Amino acid sequence: MSRVFTEHAGIWKARGAMFGRILRVTRRTGVVVGLVMVHVLIGVGIALLMAAVIIRSYWGEISVNQMVLNVVSVETDGGGGPIVWISILGIGVVPLLVTGGIALWRHSRRRRRRREGGRRPRHAPWVMRSVSTGLVAAVVVGGTTAFATTVNVGDYLEAANSEYDVGDFYVEPTVTNHTNQRNLVLIYLESGEATLADDQLFEKDAFAPLKAVTKASGGWQSVDNLKQYEGGGWTMSGLVSTQCGIPLKGIGSTAGGGAYNALGGNVETYLEGSTCLGDVLGEQGYTNVFLGGANSSFAAKDVFLGSHGYSEVKDLSDWRAAGEPKTAFRSDWGLSDERLMANAKDEVDQLHAEAERTGRPFNLTVLTLDTHEPVHVYDYCSVDTASEVTSVFACSMTQVAGVVEHLKQEGYLDDTAVVIMGDHLKQLGGSHAFQEELAGNANRTIFNRIWVPGGNQDSTLRAGVDQLSMYPTILEAAGLTLSGQEAGLGVSAFAPEPPEGSAQALPPGPYAELVKSLSQQFYAGAWAGEDAAAQ
Repeated sequence: MSRVFTEHAGIWKARGAMFGRILRVTRRTGVVVGLVMVHVLIGVGIALLMAAVIIRSYWGEISVNQMVLNVVSVETDGGGGPIVWISILGIGVVPLLVTGGIALWRHSRRRRRRREGGRRPRHAPWVMRSVSTGLVAAVVVGGTTAFATTVNVGDYLEAANSEYDVGDFYVEPTVTNHTNQRNLVLIYLESGEATLADDQLFEKDAFAPLKAVTKASGGWQSVDNLKQYEGGGWTMSGLVSTQCGIPLKGIGSTAGGGAYNALGGNVETYLEGSTCLGDVLGEQGYTNVFLGGANSSFAAKDVFLGSHGYSEVKDLSDWRAAGEPKTAFRSDWGLSDERLMANAKDEVDQLHAEAERTGRPFNLTVLTLDTHEPVHVYDYCSVDTASEVTSVFACSMTQVAGVVEHLKQEGYLDDTAVVIMGDHLKQLGGSHAFQEELAGNANRTIFNRIWVPGGNQDSTLRAGVDQLSMYPTILEAAGLTLSGQEAGLGVSAFAPEPPEGSAQALPPGPYAELVKSLSQQFYAGAWAGEDAAAQ
């Protein structure tokens, strides 16, 4: 009997030892997993904090859509260059180094304690654990909060729950008459904010050179108080809104749609389900050409243009291949406006000659570059102001004015419409100029000028429209008659009042909510290439 008891006791003792080992291993594993999770959280918190700092420095507060469709698509060559390396260091390397340093410090601290015979610290363990937990929480919460406020996650979530949908108000542009169609020159001014013309706020009127050749007395018109649409504020948003009549929405708007979901990356089509400026003009027989100084693959600009009727896109690689001098390039973005506008003059000469020969009109679209922050002072520009930015703006506008003078001297203004406008308001990143002058300004608007050959100089364009209404305005300036004067969500500024039932007839509050709404069904179809009008 005693032998049986002894055997059972041995068995239970062995089992107890085994369970003890399992508990110790489990405990050690839990400690290791816990430490790994803590360090991961620290790394993520620091990465989010660094991302927020970098975004605010270069762009200021942005939207989730801008982050997805623009910020993450920065190119190392001709698309923001240094920002890529700064982001890699700040968001990737620094968090790893800091987290690794903390891990090594903790490890060396434990080894030192073991060498000293396991002497307990002067402070109680719970105090140290509480302090450590508080610090980790502060890093994680602080980083997450900083990032969420920088990209306005709150607004994004609110927009996701909106009952409004762009598809309910979207109007497919219908051309009812094209007998008066004419050539079109469309020039986008990088960060072309009209506020910079206020010589009471700034050292001089940066737009003075361009104003001098686009006077109302000479037949030029403008939209007073042209607004940036709610949620816009970067180049691609400016192009899409003024050429497609819809706000630019990205990844979150396409959930379940199998559409654009590549974080501003490699895509084959771009909002192909929407009918945009190049599509309409192409259907009317136009040749669509785009000139830009930067890398056109940045933010998939080349894909957008190619998806919407542009047969030729000339960018940084073309100017290099053409033998432009090295001094005409800035390392972070590309070709100077001086050389870009010289090429634009040559291009319009060729296009106009071809149009006269074939009877096929053209659309030449140009996007300036010099005024993109941080501004670069090219050799052609003389700085005569305390702020280099003011002088660079004036120098850029002088080059654009030179194109207008060329159009006039060659007689092209007799059969060519011209639309000049900013692509968006000037961004206010932490490192940008004019924070004080612009941040608190209640009426920031976009500079614009419109020339219509033989137009009614007594007519007044509807004031206070936003970028979405520039789409039908451009089409009408090109001599096309639109059904209802509508396209996308926009109503032409040539129309004295927006039609009842249109998006533009909504009260300000509901209209703002419509423009900001994610409109998931509409954008899922638009990115997937489904006809927006059929949705």
